Amino acid sequence: MNLFEKVFNHQILSRIEDSGTYMVTAHERAWLKTMLQHRAAVHAFSEETLNKLHALLEDEQGLEIEEHILHKAGSLERQVHHPLIPQLRRHIMNQQGIKMTYAVKHDRIRNDQLGFPYKLEYSMVKREWYLLWFNIRHHSFMSTKLSKIVQLTSYKIEPTVATEIVANIQQVLSSRKQQVVIEIVSLYNGELSRILYALSSFEKEVSYVTERDTYIVTLTLLSDESEYLLSKLRFLGKRVKIIQGDYLKRRMLETSMKALARYEVQEQENVLKLIPLLLNFS
Repeated sequence: MNLFEKVFNHQILSRIEDSGTYMVTAHERAWLKTMLQHRAAVHAFSEETLNKLHALLEDEQGLEIEEHILHKAGSLERQVHHPLIPQLRRHIMNQQGIKMTYAVKHDRIRNDQLGFPYKLEYSMVKREWYLLWFNIRHHSFMSTKLSKIVQLTSYKIEPTVATEIVANIQQVLSSRKQQVVIEIVSLYNGELSRILYALSSFEKEVSYVTERDTYIVTLTLLSDESEYLLSKLRFLGKRVKIIQGDYLKRRMLETSMKALARYEVQEQENVLKLIPLLLNFS
């Protein structure tokens, strides 16, 4: 493993993140300038933000690519962008309330529901945008697909009330969070960047254990994100090992046993020999 990769990833970068600074490479700036020329950019950003980005990138040179290779053989995305996103971002940033009409199961409609928008979230599993919000009338924390929202208008909320609602939401989210601890098998330390990229959608802390020459990744996630994390861990295969998280350990063991059955490894003696390998997740 390159020594400087270790230093760069976990000392310099962590300090930069703590200071609120974000590094952008020349290639990333060129890519951004090129993407801002796409017709979807006017829908993705407010006019003020778009003008600011154009000004910042004025002296940069864009990528030399043709229109026909901007998106090649891509799978169909239902909601890469949604027209309500800019409006909801402003409400969230300004801590404004909303009055919303939206559809639920069996095409029933909830009319004029008063709420407080907290966060926009994109589900990588369902490929859809969700609004996390607090229902003022029922005092409950909700999650609604943007595709189900029929009508949306602003609703004035006093700053003190908004502060109380945010504190309530954060308490609810904290109660739903769980931690999973993963060890990167030292043989694959050279693939550290790739492994962390695969886990980039999760809140995480990375530490290095010198005595064992291994990295420990502590992931914080909501309970309903477990299946998505499992898909990532299956993709990483033998590069990682779950050392804390009983539910994920059981699910990984279950997956392994099903794989053995599928390939007709049925003799009890052979299966018993394989169990220690399967329990590498513990």
